[in-house]
Amino acid sequence: MQIKPWTEIATPHEDVLKGTFKQAEFAADLSRVKEGTAGPEYQNAEKFFERTYITEGMRLLLDSLVKRLNGGSGDPVIQLQTAFGGGKTHTMLAVYHLAKGDTPASKLQGVPPILDAAGITDLPKASIAVIDGNRLSPSQPQKRGSVEVRTLWGEIAYQIGGEDAYSMLAESDKNGTSPGKETLTRIFTKYGPVVILVDELVAYVRQLEEGKSYPGGTFESNLSFIQALTESLAGTSSSCLFVSLPESDTELGGHLAQRAQDSLEKYFGRIQALWKPVATEEAFEIVRRRLFNPISDDQAVQQVCQSFSEYYQNNAEDFPNDALDGSYYRRLVASYPIHPEIFDRLYLDWSSLDKFQRTRGVLQLLATVIYRLWKDGSPDPMIMPGALPLYDNNVKNQSIYYLPQGWDPVIDKDIDGEQAESARLDTNDPRIGQKQCARRTSRTVFLGSAPSHKQQRVRGISWGHIALGAAYPGINTSVIRDALKKLTDKLHYLNVDGERYWFDVTPNLRREMEERKRRFEDGTDIVPEIKSRLGKIINKGSFGGVHIFTPSGDIPDDLDLRLCVLPPKSPHSKTCELAVKSAEEHLRMHGNSPRLHQNRLVFLAPDYDALTRLRDHVRTYLAWKSIVSDVEQSRLVLDVLQVKQAKQNMENASSTVNRTIAECYQWLLCPIQYPRKNGGVGKVEWESIRLNTGATSIVSEIEKRLTDEEILLKAWSPIHLDHMLKQWFWKEGVKDLNTHDLWQKMCDYLYLPRLLDSSILQATISNGVASGDYFGYADGKDGDEYLGFKFKEPVSCVIDKSSLIIEQEAAKEYKAKKEQPVPQPGGGDGGGDVPPVPGGDAGGEGGGGVEPPKSPKPGDPPVPQSKPKKRFYGTVDLDSHTGRMAYDEIQKEIVNLLTTRPGVTVRLKLDIEADSMEGFDENIQRAVRENCGTLNFSQADFDEE
Repeated sequence: MQIKPWTEIATPHEDVLKGTFKQAEFAADLSRVKEGTAGPEYQNAEKFFERTYITEGMRLLLDSLVKRLNGGSGDPVIQLQTAFGGGKTHTMLAVYHLAKGDTPASKLQGVPPILDAAGITDLPKASIAVIDGNRLSPSQPQKRGSVEVRTLWGEIAYQIGGEDAYSMLAESDKNGTSPGKETLTRIFTKYGPVVILVDELVAYVRQLEEGKSYPGGTFESNLSFIQALTESLAGTSSSCLFVSLPESDTELGGHLAQRAQDSLEKYFGRIQALWKPVATEEAFEIVRRRLFNPISDDQAVQQVCQSFSEYYQNNAEDFPNDALDGSYYRRLVASYPIHPEIFDRLYLDWSSLDKFQRTRGVLQLLATVIYRLWKDGSPDPMIMPGALPLYDNNVKNQSIYYLPQGWDPVIDKDIDGEQAESARLDTNDPRIGQKQCARRTSRTVFLGSAPSHKQQRVRGISWGHIALGAAYPGINTSVIRDALKKLTDKLHYLNVDGERYWFDVTPNLRREMEERKRRFEDGTDIVPEIKSRLGKIINKGSFGGVHIFTPSGDIPDDLDLRLCVLPPKSPHSKTCELAVKSAEEHLRMHGNSPRLHQNRLVFLAPDYDALTRLRDHVRTYLAWKSIVSDVEQSRLVLDVLQVKQAKQNMENASSTVNRTIAECYQWLLCPIQYPRKNGGVGKVEWESIRLNTGATSIVSEIEKRLTDEEILLKAWSPIHLDHMLKQWFWKEGVKDLNTHDLWQKMCDYLYLPRLLDSSILQATISNGVASGDYFGYADGKDGDEYLGFKFKEPVSCVIDKSSLIIEQEAAKEYKAKKEQPVPQPGGGDGGGDVPPVPGGDAGGEGGGGVEPPKSPKPGDPPVPQSKPKKRFYGTVDLDSHTGRMAYDEIQKEIVNLLTTRPGVTVRLKLDIEADSMEGFDENIQRAVRENCGTLNFSQADFDEE
């Protein structure tokens, strides 16, 4: 089921939608409300209560107020002590509007149930005094009507009953001395019920230095007034005092403020009722009412929250236990459209910052966030940490305002924005970038870790809370984990310790690593490291040898099958043939000599596109390795956590290099030639086979692909050997062939099958001979006599320079001849001639023995002796298509034999004649002449005839 985005279900208030809110509008101001100059959301009682969520603490406070005003059991003095921005001023405004009584209580949302619970139907109007310690100065008297008010007690009396009430303590006001509780009691009794609201009292008292006298009195006289005030209120039945004292050091502002705070707490502590207004859970509704219009589609909200709840249950291993509990569904509904994780991070983590004003700070930040997300048309189902639009300067500035200096480059370089590494990762990896998972992850880590500090025992945010802040139904949690892994490898300010992650304004070791990466060169550092690792990764397997980055002259030219691994400078792809050119050179030459056994080489080449990534990963590993080495040799000093991270990063980089090598060396190049239909063979072609980079063993994968593609044969049928013999060898009266020569030719020529080794040929010959369907076998030959002849019977074949494989018909004839009966002497019809005995008389007409050679007689002419042959010459016509193959054979079988004895001089001449009915064009003529010059031809020209 498709989940609706929050923008289709919840609508922000108009001032949030238009971005016309001001930071100051979130700060309630008692004095401005008293003067009638505040904004309508604070000035108008009905609107104020519409946007106010009455928390449990506020309900108890208002309950105490209405009971006190009606002469009941309410507390006479209530102190509101909360952290900065905890909602105490907002709470005083609720008291002000309810006590003033200008708007009927029935129209104030949430108030009627409080009156009903207290059993009160009619609430009397109270005389109200509002004191704002930030607006009053003990050195500056205030003109009120026709009188000049100097002190706190003068200001309270004037606000309660005007000049008449002021006159009851005028002398005390002029002298700066406390009026005493009897005077105060008379005023409260005459003008009661009275409600006194004192905000920022410490801000006023801290201006009074001990030992100095001010128009507003002395430090001691003000403390005496506070004592008298609290005691007098306790003595009345319908008047009360609400006073706010700061909880955080941020609001105190120095040792004078701390002195004032300590003194005031001592006096209030005698008679006060402490109250802390806003619990974290209640902030959900406070923020939602202030920022959003009421949501009418409750069913849609429940569907979204149910989807989240099921998503967490189905991926339980990735989320905190709290999110799996049934109560978390209720938290989702209560906070919608804002995800509870945002509230948890802001109220639990950010509220520890000195300047962060809890509910006020949350409202300021979220209003800016909601405005930008609404403007961008956010598709997310809820407003989550991962959606925090830090790319917006207003949101960024609002966030880092509460943080220490130095967060600008952290956000711009690592976390969010067009040039951030997280954005680059989203762009380069479609799987991660489809839902901006890299940016979602980095934003979540920022919100959950930015307020942390080095003195914390456990820093950062856990994986479970990262998933909770970044993932939502429709995003696979594995994608978030992959994004986090890649961010850990890439970002300069992201730190990790186990399963905890955090950003810091101090660059991590990655910047040092990146600097060191530049030190390493391809030839002296990168290639040797790749070669070393390939030597460990690629075992010999069935190959006779594995040659890694080996020059052609150092690769033996023998009959063993060899795997040649090409260096990074020779990559391969569908558009890059550097690997093929390098392989051709190895195939053609053995050092400075032609390579004879070409059919024994296969090549492994790196992928052109993956090579850049491999080089970078190797540099990364070498950089981490150098950092660890410098630490171990005391050339670099790091803290314990950094040393741990460096070693872990080195291990991770090493694993990455091994994996990337397997991914990079994925091309198998195999030379091959195919017969032409009109005779001869074609040019050398290269089969390129892409390996499965996920295979556990590279060599096993190579052997598997070679055998699957029938480029390498580990088993061979006699019928295929028979077909090959008929195609290439049983010609021009050839009836038998030496097995060693056959094996050698199969190792030489690329158009013949490539066998794993000679044992494959040996087994194939043995099976074919035993069947009698293909060929015969002999251990050797003496004249026309086959020694150890076998045909159609079991045989243990050997491959050597004596044994022979015999053409089938010749084998049949020879076997039939051998099986003919031998003639017996005597007997029979005519009998038979008896062979003459050597040395006996030949006698008889029918005789006929073998005459022994005659000895020379005296006088006979001498037998001429043959002269030694001192010169050889030979001429052969070569086919233009198979000339190279024939020339190699001539070199091996003729020239090499002639030069076996010392003192033999061999001269080779090559005559080339080419005829064209249409004539050779200028390009061919020019190219041929240039090549002939390069190859030192003594004569070379083109004729017209």
